[in-house]
Amino acid sequence: MSETLTETSTSAQAGIEQLSMQQSLNRALDQVLSGNPKALVFGEDCGRLGGVFRITDGLQAKHGEERVFDTPLAESGILGMSVGLAMAGFHPIPEVQFDGFAYPAINQIVCQIGRMNYRSRGTLPMPITLRVPSFGGIRAPEHHGESLEALFAHVPGLKVVSPSNPHDAYHLLKYAASRPDPVIFMEPKSRYWQKGPVDANDGGNLTGARVAREGRHLTLVAWGAMVARCLQVAELAAEDGIDVEVLDLRWLKPIDAEALATSVSKTRRAVVVHEAPLTSGLGAEVAQLITQQCFATLKAPVERVTGFDVPYPSGDLEDEYIPNVDRILYGIQRVLEYKRG
Repeated sequence: MSETLTETSTSAQAGIEQLSMQQSLNRALDQVLSGNPKALVFGEDCGRLGGVFRITDGLQAKHGEERVFDTPLAESGILGMSVGLAMAGFHPIPEVQFDGFAYPAINQIVCQIGRMNYRSRGTLPMPITLRVPSFGGIRAPEHHGESLEALFAHVPGLKVVSPSNPHDAYHLLKYAASRPDPVIFMEPKSRYWQKGPVDANDGGNLTGARVAREGRHLTLVAWGAMVARCLQVAELAAEDGIDVEVLDLRWLKPIDAEALATSVSKTRRAVVVHEAPLTSGLGAEVAQLITQQCFATLKAPVERVTGFDVPYPSGDLEDEYIPNVDRILYGIQRVLEYKRG
């Protein structure tokens, strides 16, 4: 049995444990496979190797080659097969090895997975949980650091979620794998090895946003890997007497508009942070929701700190592309110093 499963297969009844996101996702998949005989895990190198990030490590040895298996290097085939399996009553949990590898399967995702339930008048639900190692931060080559959340969120019929820490990764993956709807599960690959407390017995609210840090002067809205960076920024801002609230959006479709309104109505200022390019990024939708609900009380326009409108760069330029501490602090400064008229 694999090292990962050996480390993480102790009973979830033990309470709070320190796990990496990789370990928490591995455990969640193990428990989903154990609890649902119709669940299947597959993708490129997901079987014997355990995935390029070892998220599926040991699952084939424990659950067998018929339930955890490798596929050809053909994402359109992986997702097309997922559609057929879902029609046959299974719950597929496919993986595209890297975010950019999802592009060849866009036809299957948009035209089949997103629409089949609607097209069949509810007779053919698509209980597919598509795992997508997402975003940058690992200095990988081209097509290995994309941010596709706006593309996925735009498609009717799909739900999109991105955890920021091991605890949420564990519970949100189990929750997604229990839904009758297709869920795009965007895993921040740069956070796979960061450890944090996981309480297997307390998932809390799994359907909305999460306040990661309380604050009074301004709200930072983020998801995935950018949540940890925003928490770091909030600590630095506190040294100058600026009390920043950090809202972890988690669900990118549907967006928790109520949580946005509650937070920004209190702080009256907002900065949205994401790795994707600025133009038509999901931050634009978030900013509009905030403006629509909090227009009367906003003290400044909603600011966005994002990637740039260029293809994702090579690893050497990654630090310039991904929003860093200084750029986020400067965004906070612009909002705090804004004056009308």
